[in-house]
Amino acid sequence: MPVLIEDARAKVNLTLRVLGRRADGYHDLASLVAFADCADRLTLAPAAELSLTTGGPRGEECGDLADNLVVKAARLLQERVAGLRVGTFALDKQLPVAAGIGGGSADAAAALRLLARLNDIADDDPRLIEAARLTGADVPVCLASQSCVMTGVGEQLSSVKLPKMPCVMVNPRVPIATAAVFSELGLRKGEILTDVTDVVRSRKWPTAQATAAEWLKALGQAKNDLEAPAIKLQPVVGEVLSALRGADGARLVRMSGSGATCFAVFDSDAQALAASRSLQLDHPLWWVHVGALG
Repeated sequence: MPVLIEDARAKVNLTLRVLGRRADGYHDLASLVAFADCADRLTLAPAAELSLTTGGPRGEECGDLADNLVVKAARLLQERVAGLRVGTFALDKQLPVAAGIGGGSADAAAALRLLARLNDIADDDPRLIEAARLTGADVPVCLASQSCVMTGVGEQLSSVKLPKMPCVMVNPRVPIATAAVFSELGLRKGEILTDVTDVVRSRKWPTAQATAAEWLKALGQAKNDLEAPAIKLQPVVGEVLSALRGADGARLVRMSGSGATCFAVFDSDAQALAASRSLQLDHPLWWVHVGALG
């Protein structure tokens, strides 16, 4: 059988509200999620044993492969599907790690999609979905890699139709631990932010026919609750946001997830391209991607 290939697209949180902290310690969230056109690439060569190799510009940043989410997801699916055919995964790591764009989660989701293809498992098979959920909070949304509203701890998904939005994504190549950012919020177990919950539940996003301008107006009224704690932990996040806000034509500037990746949305591809070139000249050590969200 030929090698199977999947792209693991970056996840971008256009909005992220923290609704409270559950008794089990997990945080309840509400987030409008889009996906970018930058991605890692994962291949699967069928073999008797499960294994993983890494390469690419970020390959050395993957850490201990035994703890990689690709391996974790595959093993969780093995536990649920008797006789699951596996093989050798090869990860071409392009996305920065610990960056708030779900790189590891997207890789794990790609692994599950590859194993599903190899074993003729349906996309909506409960065993596949459960393996995704148990692998990590962002893995279920990355499994489909389609724009949606994500609630709960990441397991409740409601699809939305977004227009193409030219964007620039920037990461200062400083990792931020998600747990540290949530800890900085200081919420106690069982603490509910009722006012935030009411705002999120009453919010109505534009319809499928809405223009990019209508979406930008709606998005401008929301925010990412993790920006402030992330900036406190890594002040460079504030520098990235300021640099993006200073770009000509930037319409919406925000941090994604728990950081440190930030993004700016533009009206045109030309504006986004010009901004990316300027940022790369001014900050040659930053990771900069120009493309589109959708």
